[in-house]
Amino acid sequence: MINKNFKKLNIPDKSGVYFFRKRGEIIYIGKATSLRNRVKSYFGKDLIETRGPILVDMVFQSDKINYQVTDSVLEAIILEANLIKKYQPKYNTKEKSDKSFNFVCITKPARLNSRSGGEKLPRVVIVRGHNIFGKYALGAIGQGTHFSQKHYARSLFGPFTSGSQLREAIKIIRKIFPFLDEKSKNYIEFYKQINLVPDLNDRKLYLQNIKNIKLFFEGKKKKILKNLEKEMKAYAQKHEFEKAGEIKRQMFALQHINDVALIKSDSSFIFSPLRPADSAGWDPRGFKNERTATFRIEAYDIAHMGGKNMVGVMTVLEDGEVAKSEYKKFKIRTQNDANDTGALTEILERRLKHTEWPYPHLIVVDGGIAQINASRGVLSRLSIDIPVVSVLKDERHKPKDIMGHKVFAVKYKREILLANNEAHRFAIAYHKKIRSKNFLSK
Repeated sequence: MINKNFKKLNIPDKSGVYFFRKRGEIIYIGKATSLRNRVKSYFGKDLIETRGPILVDMVFQSDKINYQVTDSVLEAIILEANLIKKYQPKYNTKEKSDKSFNFVCITKPARLNSRSGGEKLPRVVIVRGHNIFGKYALGAIGQGTHFSQKHYARSLFGPFTSGSQLREAIKIIRKIFPFLDEKSKNYIEFYKQINLVPDLNDRKLYLQNIKNIKLFFEGKKKKILKNLEKEMKAYAQKHEFEKAGEIKRQMFALQHINDVALIKSDSSFIFSPLRPADSAGWDPRGFKNERTATFRIEAYDIAHMGGKNMVGVMTVLEDGEVAKSEYKKFKIRTQNDANDTGALTEILERRLKHTEWPYPHLIVVDGGIAQINASRGVLSRLSIDIPVVSVLKDERHKPKDIMGHKVFAVKYKREILLANNEAHRFAIAYHKKIRSKNFLSK
């Protein structure tokens, strides 16, 4: 297909899936935040550099382009996976082998009275193709959508071409239909706080979530909405208004999918996490390539007992995942009493002198306005512009509010609370170690 033929196409500036065809046969399927921009990119002069020889050949061989619009980027990602599985286009499999794709597996639980050893509740996990096709020998894409391993089976959805986009998609789906994943055992209480795990005592409601997740991955959003409306009315008739309200929330979330993170990760747009639209003045030190930089969050916390054995820590999240190799410990040198803001000031000043460490895109502190002001004071003196938020706790030390930069507080609530939780855990563990060491040395 030549460029002048593309110009005749009236492709909309909407999310969806596009198809390159040759004599009626689909030879390549792709997804896009903007169908118009993505398809147009195949006809640029730098195609060989940006796409590679396989897709250059695909464009040359194709004679027609079709597309299908979706309501959201999230649904485009799922539709692409389902269509690749159905049609197995020549150039999709050439571009990437089965073993390189990503899949979503939903474990099948054991029956309530079963001794088979299966899990009590299903989990939703992401697996790489090489862990499926090599170990379980499923064969070609699209075959073997169910398989057995030990005492329980799994449902398999995919292939998904981008691991990072799939992880973001899973985060969005989980906010609508909370579920257990492979990490839930270690973070179960934290996940409950931020509504990523539902009431596990209500097995029926949990299995309804899993059923709806499966339907969503099958591209059946309309059927989900119909089922949810029926369930909501049933709960309301039984005066179970809390459950009816939760289902109403799910319906609203499905009809207004917030997939900003997916839009930003789509390569048809140039997105720099260093300079998002809602913030300015990022300090570029520590980053070599803005287009490939990860979104880094650093969280800080102080631990002591009546001002004694005072320590501070820094924990790190990169693209929403904990990066334990980046964690740092600080023994407080300048404070002789229980001055938490003074200790926070010290560790921030010491940390920010390490310009060889990547600077964060967001700083999270534990406390209130005093901690925010102390952090901003350090950043101002060093002429560094990084947004700051603080996690305010209640009398039981549970998060009750996120203060500071409101745009970031809303957009990265899950990540902020996870980073803060990790900082608190890490600080307490470090303080206990130092306290024990000092006690034994006496």
